[in-house]
Parts: sequence; C-alpha cells; structure tokens
Amino acid sequence: MLEAIKTALKIPDLRKKLIWTLVLLGIFRLGSHIPVPGPWDLSKLRAIFGGDNNLFGLLDLLAGGALQRMSVFAMSVNPYITSSIILQLLTMVIPRLEQLAKEGSEGRKVISQYTRYGTVILAVIQGSAMAFGLQGAMTNPTAWDFVLIITTLTAGSVLVMWLGEILSEYGIGNGISMIIFAGIVARVIPSSISVLQSLNKSNFGVSFFSMLLFLVLAVVIVAGVVFVTQGERKIPVQYAKRVVGRKMYGGTSTHLPMRVNQSGVIPVIFASSLLAFPPTIAQFLPPTHWLYKMLNWVAPGRTLYLILYALLIFLFTYFYTAVTFNPVEVANNMKKYGGFIPGIRPGKPTAEYLDRVLTRITLVGALFLTFIALLPYLMNLIPGFKGLQVQFGGTALLIAVGVAIDTMKQIEAQLLMRQYEGFLK
Repeated sequence: MLEAIKTALKIPDLRKKLIWTLVLLGIFRLGSHIPVPGPWDLSKLRAIFGGDNNLFGLLDLLAGGALQRMSVFAMSVNPYITSSIILQLLTMVIPRLEQLAKEGSEGRKVISQYTRYGTVILAVIQGSAMAFGLQGAMTNPTAWDFVLIITTLTAGSVLVMWLGEILSEYGIGNGISMIIFAGIVARVIPSSISVLQSLNKSNFGVSFFSMLLFLVLAVVIVAGVVFVTQGERKIPVQYAKRVVGRKMYGGTSTHLPMRVNQSGVIPVIFASSLLAFPPTIAQFLPPTHWLYKMLNWVAPGRTLYLILYALLIFLFTYFYTAVTFNPVEVANNMKKYGGFIPGIRPGKPTAEYLDRVLTRITLVGALFLTFIALLPYLMNLIPGFKGLQVQFGGTALLIAVGVAIDTMKQIEAQLLMRQYEGFLK
C-alpha cells in the first residue's frame, strides 16, 4: 500500500488527484468548525449530542463531530445518502426510473439530478426539524434566527454534496465516501487516544499486557473485516459460441462474483438508526414519566436492545441484498447472451441455484455484520477497556475499512493503467 502511494506521488496526474483530494477534504474539515449563527447554548448542545447511544450520536459520527459543534456542515452528507437510498428503492417500483437506470450514463445523469433535488428537499426538512427541535438549546430565539439556521444548514449540506461530486471527478475515490471517511477518522482517532490516556491515568489503570491485548485485538478485527469485505463466491459461467454475420462470439469462461457482505454497512446503519429513536425521545422526557421507563427497556446495552439489534441487522441484510441482487434478472441476462453455469440448466433452475447460493452466503455476511455491530459491547467485557466500547464501534470500523480498500483499489487501477500506456503506444 505504501509503495503504491509512493509510486502515485511520482506520477503528475495522480499527484494532482491526491492534492485535489487533500484540499477538498481540508475544506470539509474547515467547514466542520464554522458554527451556525444563532443564540446557541453550547453546554446544552453538548449534552444533547454528546452521547453516542442515540440518533444524534450516530449522525454526529457520520458528520465527523460537526453536529455536536453545530457547524455549517452539521448535516453533512446525511440528506444526500437518504435521497440516494430513496431513489434506489423507487427505481424498483417506478417503471420510468427503472428505464432510466437501464439507459446507461445518460439515464444515470437524470437519476443523479433527481438525487440532488431530493437532497435539497430533505436538507430543508431536516434543517427545519433540527432548528425547531433544538429550541431548548437556544437563548430567546426569534423568527429570523430560525430562518437563518435553516438556510445555513441547507446550504452547508448542498455544499458538502457539491464537494463530494467535485472530489469524485478530480480526486481519488468516491467523493461522498471519502467525506464520511474523513469525518469518522477525524472524530474517532483523537477521541480514542483521549480515552486511552484517561484510562491510563484512572484508578483502574491499563497495564502493558492490556494495551498489548488491545493492539492485537485491533489488528485481528481489522484484518477480519478486510477478509470478509473482500470475500466473494465465484460462480463459474460458460458462454456458448455463436455466429453473428461472419464473426464468432462467445466460447469463453468467466465467473459471477457474489460478495459475502453484499449489503455493506447499510444494515448496521438502518438498525442503529431505528433503535436510536427510543433513547433519543427518552432524553427529552423526565425520568419519572411512564414513557421514559418504557423506552428505557430498549436502551443501548440492555438485553432487549442487543436482541432487537441482532434481529434487525439480519432482517435488513437479507432485505438489502434482495434489493441489490436479483437472481431472476441475472439468470435471464445470462440466458439472453448464451451464458450458463456448468451443470445447471439456463432459466429458472439457474435463478433457483443463484438464490440458494445467495441465501447461504448472506447468512455468513449477516453473522459477520452482527458480530461487528455488537463488538463495542463485547469490548466492554474486557477489563480496562470500558471507555473504548464506543470508540471501537462497528459502524465506523466498517465504513473506514470499506472506503480505505476501495480507495486503494482505485489508486492501484490508475497505476496499472499507466503501466500499460507504453504497450498501447
């Protein structure tokens, strides 16, 4: 990896892309420290957003700490991600969108434009909800304060979306993913170091053996995440020979890759967001309220919470995998172009075989996601590392590792392409 980066810095085009990436990420981090104008009470804001076990804590993690500081990038890419997911789901039920998705680059441009419009609408809605929902953290707010806050939050979210698109075009990697990655790294690493230092100075103490154990566990877990993220089942596919005019096509052997973690980090985010609503609502209620006591049953760390968390991750993993991979459509496309799986008849038998394989490997992916999601609570059982249960969270780990792998693949692909230029000339 280090050798690839060193080689990339020697190539002018790649060096320019890397510089663009660093500059745009620097602008994002700078905007994350510019506060939204308004009569804010910072102590009350920190009390609301400081916890990682509610919905605000999850959004603050994705925003890189900008939400807790109530900066202009407080909503970060959340409206854009929500809009993208909504458009992706609507593509399956609206024929017009499905047709656009099949029209190639031109159709994707139209869908991207719809996604931008949806981002603006969702940013206005989310910004309005935040402004009116945080009245308790303001000092005598006026109508103009609300207008200014909503406008600033919406403009900041649109600017982050624009930075992500510019980064995708002129930088390295997927722009939106890189922004999320930069926010998570900027928030998790300093806080983890701070927690380690506080643990080292506490009465519990952190011995050399405990520190060594933590480092070994960190390396093993990251290696496991990389292994499963890269893992895939390669199904052999044979294409029959066919004659078109005077030319013969086909007769080649290839494979159909089916990833173990087909759904990525989406199930963990969905499950975390859904279960984060009860504690978020409970923190606005007095402890003596009956609803507070009922919502406290599903507080993070409770047995019921962990059971529901695992079940929701399984549910969303299978649901999102079914949304993104359609065995019937894949089987029909293979049959259309003369492809078949050795030993399996084309058509319906192929679809059933792909569905059976997909169900089995999705089970492995769901177990993996469940383990990573519950990892913070398992870390809590290790003596001396109770404060790290949030810092070593599953969502941040999955996103960071996934984006890092994807970025390195793109750098290596750029290097490989330039190595073959001499042969093409």
